[in-house]
Amino acid sequence: MKLVLFDFDGTLTHQDMFTKFILYSATPPRLLLGLVFMSPLYLLYKLGLIPARKLRPFVSFFAFAGRSEHKVSAIGEAYAHRVIPSSLRADMLQTLRRHQADGATVVLVSASLDLYLKPWCKTMGIALICSEMAVDGRRYNGHYSGGDCSCEAKAYKVSQEFDLSRYSQIYAYGDTKEDLAMLALADKAFMNGIEHPL
Repeated sequence: MKLVLFDFDGTLTHQDMFTKFILYSATPPRLLLGLVFMSPLYLLYKLGLIPARKLRPFVSFFAFAGRSEHKVSAIGEAYAHRVIPSSLRADMLQTLRRHQADGATVVLVSASLDLYLKPWCKTMGIALICSEMAVDGRRYNGHYSGGDCSCEAKAYKVSQEFDLSRYSQIYAYGDTKEDLAMLALADKAFMNGIEHPL
Protein backbone atom coordinates (compact mmCIF):
# COMPACT_ATOMS: atom_id res chain seq x y z
CA MET A 1 0.00 0.00 0.00
CA LYS A 2 1.25 3.46 -0.94
CA LEU A 3 0.17 6.85 0.38
CA VAL A 4 0.65 9.95 -1.77
CA LEU A 5 0.31 13.46 -0.33
CA PHE A 6 -0.10 16.50 -2.57
CA ASP A 7 -0.10 20.18 -1.68
CA PHE A 8 -2.46 22.21 -3.89
CA ASP A 9 -1.56 25.87 -4.51
CA GLY A 10 1.65 26.09 -6.50
CA THR A 11 2.14 22.32 -6.52
CA LEU A 12 -0.84 21.03 -8.49
CA THR A 13 -1.70 24.52 -9.79
CA HIS A 14 0.14 27.32 -11.55
CA GLN A 15 -1.09 29.97 -9.14
CA ASP A 16 -2.53 30.83 -5.73
CA MET A 17 -6.09 29.51 -5.90
CA PHE A 18 -7.02 30.78 -2.41
CA THR A 19 -6.68 34.46 -3.31
CA LYS A 20 -8.33 33.85 -6.66
CA PHE A 21 -11.33 32.27 -4.91
CA ILE A 22 -11.64 35.19 -2.50
CA LEU A 23 -11.87 37.56 -5.47
CA TYR A 24 -14.22 35.14 -7.29
CA SER A 25 -16.63 34.72 -4.39
CA ALA A 26 -16.58 37.92 -2.30
CA THR A 27 -19.30 40.53 -2.77
CA PRO A 28 -18.21 44.09 -3.74
CA PRO A 29 -18.94 45.52 -0.23
CA ARG A 30 -16.85 42.78 1.38
CA LEU A 31 -14.01 43.38 -1.06
CA LEU A 32 -14.08 47.08 -0.18
CA LEU A 33 -14.14 46.42 3.56
CA GLY A 34 -11.40 43.85 3.17
CA LEU A 35 -9.27 46.31 1.25
CA VAL A 36 -9.66 48.93 3.97
CA PHE A 37 -9.09 46.68 6.98
CA MET A 38 -6.67 44.14 5.51
CA SER A 39 -4.27 46.52 3.77
CA PRO A 40 -1.96 46.93 6.80
CA LEU A 41 -1.77 43.15 7.33
CA TYR A 42 -1.23 42.55 3.62
CA LEU A 43 1.62 45.04 3.64
CA LEU A 44 3.24 43.23 6.57
CA TYR A 45 2.82 39.96 4.67
CA LYS A 46 4.46 41.38 1.53
CA LEU A 47 7.32 42.69 3.68
CA GLY A 48 7.79 39.18 5.07
CA LEU A 49 6.88 40.23 8.62
CA ILE A 50 3.88 37.91 8.97
CA PRO A 51 3.43 34.50 7.26
CA ALA A 52 0.58 33.58 4.93
CA ARG A 53 -0.80 31.17 7.53
CA LYS A 54 -1.51 34.13 9.83
CA LEU A 55 -3.09 36.22 7.09
CA ARG A 56 -5.42 33.62 5.52
CA PRO A 57 -7.83 33.29 8.50
CA PHE A 58 -8.37 37.08 8.59
CA VAL A 59 -9.04 37.18 4.85
CA SER A 60 -11.47 34.26 5.15
CA PHE A 61 -13.33 35.98 7.98
CA PHE A 62 -13.95 39.13 5.97
CA ALA A 63 -14.95 37.11 2.91
CA PHE A 64 -17.37 34.61 4.48
CA ALA A 65 -18.58 35.57 7.98
CA GLY A 66 -22.37 35.60 8.05
CA ARG A 67 -22.82 34.34 4.50
CA SER A 68 -25.25 31.58 3.56
CA GLU A 69 -23.72 28.10 3.55
CA HIS A 70 -25.90 27.13 0.59
CA LYS A 71 -24.93 30.13 -1.55
CA VAL A 72 -21.20 29.98 -0.82
CA SER A 73 -21.15 26.22 -1.37
CA ALA A 74 -22.73 26.75 -4.80
CA ILE A 75 -20.02 29.31 -5.63
CA GLY A 76 -17.38 26.82 -4.48
CA GLU A 77 -18.85 24.12 -6.74
CA ALA A 78 -18.78 26.47 -9.72
CA TYR A 79 -15.19 27.48 -8.97
CA ALA A 80 -14.12 23.84 -8.67
CA HIS A 81 -15.58 22.90 -12.04
CA ARG A 82 -15.07 26.09 -14.07
CA VAL A 83 -11.87 27.67 -12.77
CA ILE A 84 -9.59 25.08 -11.19
CA PRO A 85 -9.22 22.81 -14.27
CA SER A 86 -7.63 25.61 -16.31
CA SER A 87 -5.16 26.35 -13.50
CA LEU A 88 -3.76 22.84 -13.09
CA ARG A 89 -0.19 21.92 -13.96
CA ALA A 90 -0.31 19.21 -16.62
CA ASP A 91 2.88 17.51 -15.39
CA MET A 92 1.70 17.26 -11.78
CA LEU A 93 -1.79 16.15 -12.80
CA GLN A 94 -0.14 13.39 -14.79
CA THR A 95 1.90 12.42 -11.72
CA LEU A 96 -1.27 12.29 -9.61
CA ARG A 97 -3.03 10.13 -12.19
CA ARG A 98 -0.02 7.80 -12.36
CA HIS A 99 -0.18 7.25 -8.59
CA GLN A 100 -3.91 6.58 -8.83
CA ALA A 101 -3.35 4.04 -11.61
CA ASP A 102 -0.75 2.38 -9.36
CA GLY A 103 -3.45 1.85 -6.73
CA ALA A 104 -2.08 4.37 -4.22
CA THR A 105 -4.19 6.28 -1.72
CA VAL A 106 -3.95 9.89 -2.93
CA VAL A 107 -4.62 12.74 -0.50
CA LEU A 108 -4.75 16.48 -1.11
CA VAL A 109 -3.33 18.28 1.95
CA SER A 110 -3.83 22.02 1.69
CA ALA A 111 -4.20 25.29 3.53
CA SER A 112 -6.76 26.23 0.89
CA LEU A 113 -10.47 26.00 1.66
CA ASP A 114 -12.90 23.09 1.66
CA LEU A 115 -15.44 25.34 -0.08
CA TYR A 116 -13.91 24.52 -3.46
CA LEU A 117 -11.45 21.73 -2.70
CA LYS A 118 -14.13 19.32 -1.50
CA PRO A 119 -16.08 19.29 -4.78
CA TRP A 120 -12.86 19.20 -6.82
CA CYS A 121 -11.46 16.24 -4.85
CA LYS A 122 -14.77 14.42 -5.20
CA THR A 123 -14.50 14.79 -8.97
CA MET A 124 -10.90 13.58 -8.90
CA GLY A 125 -11.63 10.63 -6.61
CA ILE A 126 -9.03 11.61 -4.00
CA ALA A 127 -9.13 12.21 -0.24
CA LEU A 128 -8.92 15.69 1.30
CA ILE A 129 -7.36 17.32 4.36
CA CYS A 130 -7.59 21.12 4.33
CA SER A 131 -8.67 24.32 6.08
CA GLU A 132 -12.41 24.13 6.73
CA MET A 133 -14.83 26.99 7.22
CA ALA A 134 -17.04 26.56 10.30
CA VAL A 135 -20.83 26.85 10.12
CA ASP A 136 -23.29 28.09 12.74
CA GLY A 137 -26.77 27.10 11.73
CA ARG A 138 -26.81 27.64 8.00
CA ARG A 139 -24.25 30.44 7.86
CA TYR A 140 -20.48 30.54 7.98
CA ASN A 141 -19.17 32.17 11.14
CA GLY A 142 -15.94 33.25 9.46
CA HIS A 143 -13.65 31.00 11.50
CA TYR A 144 -11.80 27.80 10.65
CA SER A 145 -13.18 24.71 12.36
CA GLY A 146 -9.73 23.15 12.80
CA GLY A 147 -7.26 25.96 12.23
CA ASP A 148 -5.17 26.81 9.19
CA CYS A 149 -3.95 23.56 7.62
CA SER A 150 -0.33 24.47 6.95
CA CYS A 151 3.18 23.76 8.27
CA GLU A 152 3.14 21.34 11.23
CA ALA A 153 -0.66 21.14 11.07
CA LYS A 154 -0.39 19.34 7.72
CA ALA A 155 1.76 16.58 9.17
CA TYR A 156 -0.35 16.35 12.33
CA LYS A 157 -3.65 16.03 10.45
CA VAL A 158 -2.25 13.44 8.06
CA SER A 159 -0.98 11.40 11.02
CA GLN A 160 -4.36 11.66 12.72
CA GLU A 161 -6.27 10.62 9.62
CA PHE A 162 -4.01 7.80 8.42
CA ASP A 163 -2.04 5.06 10.18
CA LEU A 164 1.27 5.71 8.43
CA SER A 165 2.72 2.40 9.57
CA ARG A 166 0.29 0.59 7.26
CA TYR A 167 1.89 2.00 4.11
CA SER A 168 4.89 0.43 2.40
CA GLN A 169 5.85 3.75 0.83
CA ILE A 170 4.83 7.36 1.30
CA TYR A 171 5.28 10.08 -1.34
CA ALA A 172 4.80 13.81 -0.74
CA TYR A 173 4.77 16.78 -3.12
CA GLY A 174 5.01 20.44 -2.13
CA ASP A 175 6.36 23.81 -3.21
CA THR A 176 7.01 25.99 -0.13
CA LYS A 177 8.35 25.78 3.42
CA GLU A 178 4.74 25.36 4.59
CA ASP A 179 4.99 21.83 3.15
CA LEU A 180 8.23 20.78 4.85
CA ALA A 181 6.58 19.05 7.82
CA MET A 182 4.41 17.03 5.44
CA LEU A 183 7.39 16.17 3.25
CA ALA A 184 9.20 14.90 6.35
CA LEU A 185 6.58 12.12 6.65
CA ALA A 186 7.54 10.71 3.27
CA ASP A 187 9.97 8.11 2.01
CA LYS A 188 10.18 10.09 -1.22
CA ALA A 189 9.56 13.84 -1.11
CA PHE A 190 9.48 16.34 -3.95
CA MET A 191 9.74 20.14 -3.74
CA ASN A 192 8.75 21.98 -6.92
CA GLY A 193 9.01 18.71 -8.84
CA ILE A 194 12.56 17.99 -7.70
CA GLU A 195 13.35 15.20 -5.23
CA HIS A 196 13.90 16.78 -1.82
CA PRO A 197 16.55 15.44 0.58
CA LEU A 198 15.03 14.03 3.77
